[in-house]
Amino acid sequence: MPLLTELQRLPTSGARAVASFVLDGVRWLAVPQLAADAAGTPDGINGGTSDTEVLLFQDGPGGFEPAGTLPAPGGEDVEVVELDGRLLLAVASIRTGGGPYDFATDSTIFEFRGTGTGAGFAPLQVVPSYAAKQWRHFVIDGTHYLALAQNHPAEARTPSTVFRWSGERFEPFQELESAAGYNLAAFELDGAHYLAHADHVLPSRLYRFDGVRFAEHQELLATGGGRAFLRFDQDGERYLAVARIDGDSLVLRWDGERFAEHGVLPGGAGGREFALIETPDATYLVRVNFILGTPAEPQPDLAAHPEPGATFGADTVIYDFDAMGRA
Repeated sequence: MPLLTELQRLPTSGARAVASFVLDGVRWLAVPQLAADAAGTPDGINGGTSDTEVLLFQDGPGGFEPAGTLPAPGGEDVEVVELDGRLLLAVASIRTGGGPYDFATDSTIFEFRGTGTGAGFAPLQVVPSYAAKQWRHFVIDGTHYLALAQNHPAEARTPSTVFRWSGERFEPFQELESAAGYNLAAFELDGAHYLAHADHVLPSRLYRFDGVRFAEHQELLATGGGRAFLRFDQDGERYLAVARIDGDSLVLRWDGERFAEHGVLPGGAGGREFALIETPDATYLVRVNFILGTPAEPQPDLAAHPEPGATFGADTVIYDFDAMGRA
């Protein structure tokens, strides 16, 4: 018996994420799209035209229905920001064009404005970015921040950037060293605020907010390949899962001052994202694998006969955290 039942399919092209939010009691979805097929161009995971839009869907009697688009090419991510009674959507755009691509691409922050039939999203702020991968919103002592992971490994280094809300816009606050920034995670531990930055080329690092700036606290992955993080608690212990695309993904355990290695997640390379499922009986850590191989020779195939409850093809692995033991 399947654990999940398909309810609906949404027509998308190169979809990279889904952001969910509520407006006036109605559930919405925002879907950024990296690319669309372009006639006369070869197939490839990094090909196509980046002249795309963010798709908006609104929940209705028949399921989620198209509710407009946002002009944002090469969409990688959408972050929902709620502040001072306002709702913003921050879109990370990685590139424009159809090959060769331009990675010096603006990333736009949209705001929902108006009422009735005249309501809709409009640009609030255009942020110059370079190969933007992800926005992350967080709050420290009542102040709102937006951090942007960015850069392309084949180009000159552009730092990832933390922005701080001024009351009307997000202003640059601090740069984080980056050669290929992918993901960010913000969390609080023992009254201190931390920001983790995943990088494909440089070590993935954890920063601690010292009241003035984000100071480097420790390296989470000494080598590159960093993709994503997940902070979770279990049996009184604090953990951080670290996904790595070109090697083993890890679970780290907080020792009161730093994160130390707790264990290696079985399954090898390919880690791209995490999710946590908590039930009355167990805690399950879900690791989404993106791809193996290289962009020139990708290995995206799914397993023909996945093992129920453990592995779904080559792209998703579910771990029973309790069964992994206590290192």
